[in-house]
Amino acid sequence: MISAPYGFWKSPITSDLIVSETIGLGSIAIDRDDIYWIEMRPAEAGRNVIVKRTPSTASTEIREVLDGKIEDVTPSPFNVRTRVHEYGGGAYTVAEGKIYFTNFADQRLYIQTPNSEPQPLTPESSGKLRYADLVVDAARNRLICIREDHRGEGEAVNTLVSINLEGESEGQILASGCDFYASPNLNPDCTQLAWITWNHPNLPWDGTQLWIAKIDPDGSLGEPQLVAGGVDESIFQPQWSPDGVLYFVSDKSGWWNLYRFNATGEIEPLYPMEAEFGLPQWVFGMSTYGFASGNRIICSYTQQGAWNLASLDLTSKQLQRIEVPYTDISGIKVSGNSVAFGGASPSQLTSLVSLDIQTGNISILQKSSQIDLHPGYISVPEAIAFPTENNLTAYAFYYPPTNKDYTAPAGEKPPLLVKSHGGPTAATSSRLSLTIQYWTSRGFAFLDVNYGGSTGYGREYHQRLDGKWGIVDVDDCTNGAKYLASQDKVDPNRLAIAGGSAGGYTTLCALTFRDTFKAGASYYGVSDLEALAKDTHKFEARYLDRLVAPYPERKDIYQERSPIYFTDSLACPVIFFQGLEDKVVPPNQAEMMVEALKAKGLPVAYVPFEGEQHGFRRAENIKRALDGELYFYSRVFGFTPAEEIEPVEIDNLG
Repeated sequence: MISAPYGFWKSPITSDLIVSETIGLGSIAIDRDDIYWIEMRPAEAGRNVIVKRTPSTASTEIREVLDGKIEDVTPSPFNVRTRVHEYGGGAYTVAEGKIYFTNFADQRLYIQTPNSEPQPLTPESSGKLRYADLVVDAARNRLICIREDHRGEGEAVNTLVSINLEGESEGQILASGCDFYASPNLNPDCTQLAWITWNHPNLPWDGTQLWIAKIDPDGSLGEPQLVAGGVDESIFQPQWSPDGVLYFVSDKSGWWNLYRFNATGEIEPLYPMEAEFGLPQWVFGMSTYGFASGNRIICSYTQQGAWNLASLDLTSKQLQRIEVPYTDISGIKVSGNSVAFGGASPSQLTSLVSLDIQTGNISILQKSSQIDLHPGYISVPEAIAFPTENNLTAYAFYYPPTNKDYTAPAGEKPPLLVKSHGGPTAATSSRLSLTIQYWTSRGFAFLDVNYGGSTGYGREYHQRLDGKWGIVDVDDCTNGAKYLASQDKVDPNRLAIAGGSAGGYTTLCALTFRDTFKAGASYYGVSDLEALAKDTHKFEARYLDRLVAPYPERKDIYQERSPIYFTDSLACPVIFFQGLEDKVVPPNQAEMMVEALKAKGLPVAYVPFEGEQHGFRRAENIKRALDGELYFYSRVFGFTPAEEIEPVEIDNLG
């Protein structure tokens, strides 16, 4: 092994490798014997493509590549992505071989039959009419979906609509009056519809309502019946069983658990436990369970940051874990004995897999990357719990520096990069991330924090952030770094913090209001809470009412927690990365901070990206940001990366 200081280590996990060999995977659908999914391809400027997998007859236990035919369905330049809620999701559905999808460029709905070009179902609207969460109502030859209408003045209008499959139609309104709609779901005989709604200032993880209504002969909805939910109860994924019983996930117990609306009109818990069977619904189409039969659910749940797969008998109400080699399980779809989902673990990148629940055989449908790394370059995380403010405990995944070719000089401790995840109502996981391994294989320690406010640990834990965003999250990230330093695992003089979006806000607050970190990186992060409250999209327009305080009534709190007003307290270098078409956190949030730091004389770098929105999708920009952050730290902490990196212009550097 070569002895070299941390940061000087040469790694095979390069930014070129990451962007050229990696795709995003998700949005699984099953139609008859075929399995579909979406691939997000950085090498195609982030285009989302529907891919189809035809059946296989092979029966080996685990196949590296599943036998059978895999083909792209979406012709170029179509891009399957909706802008409803800006975050999208639920952009397509499949029924009887026909695909229905939203195209990103014009936000129109299209139908695509086998071996044909997509044809529009909705009229041209310059992207002002947007559609998501599609359900096929075959009995009436229509789609039922969510429509977001941006044609009027002021806030967009969200409604539940039907779209006739003959000709072009902007949609007939089925339900209106609420601020938000999601999760339309038809019962098996297409006579009843279930859906959820919520209103400002709530977001779907705060409180939603579950409704059902009979469908009248003319296709309209009868009188809606409220089934469950309210302003303080979050409902997730309503779904009818094959025998017509409505199931759903609710957090009324303090944990997202499974329930059903039984024949007597009662809400019946299925298997109460301190685990989360639900997720914060940032995007449409999320799924944690499905029906193998009228008497059996296949579901996923998380405890202490790890996901599990299980079978739930709906008669005996007994839950049995299904052993799979994954700790991160997402997007479950079930058809008979076949379960398709995204699976990952600390040593495996995300793959889409198909599980035969009778035999236990696992087939790999598609891998997010074909990279085959030696285990000696992979840092395996340790789930840690550490003390934080008010005698509470917070959680994180700690990754030690790992590279089989290098060892550090005796007595040297590594620099630490703390990651504050976005959301903030979200969570990180232990799945293998090449971006994290990029750092650890170069000699950085990495701490991925599930600060108070994160999901996966019960409603009480994610409500720790209510009224305290910019405080609890900052305390937990800071205390996590201090905890590792106290354990002699990292160098207390080389602590950095980075985050994107809400995580970028946590990063900027930590750098401004604490003195623990010596450098940081903000990816499209918030610096001015008041500007965000006044200039963001509808979905999150009132998010800060709960996280901070009602606005404008408590404008003082917004200013007290906005880093832009306290640049005099900031005393370390910062680099900013920003998409110039970001509608969630507009570019002026970063630009104001950059100018303030320039004026103060602090080292600062700004890397804007044309054509990027909230999160980077183009391969060249993902590469530039990753390498740029490493270059920045190398100049700040005084090490020389093993490979040549395109420099980033840093103002006020020494």
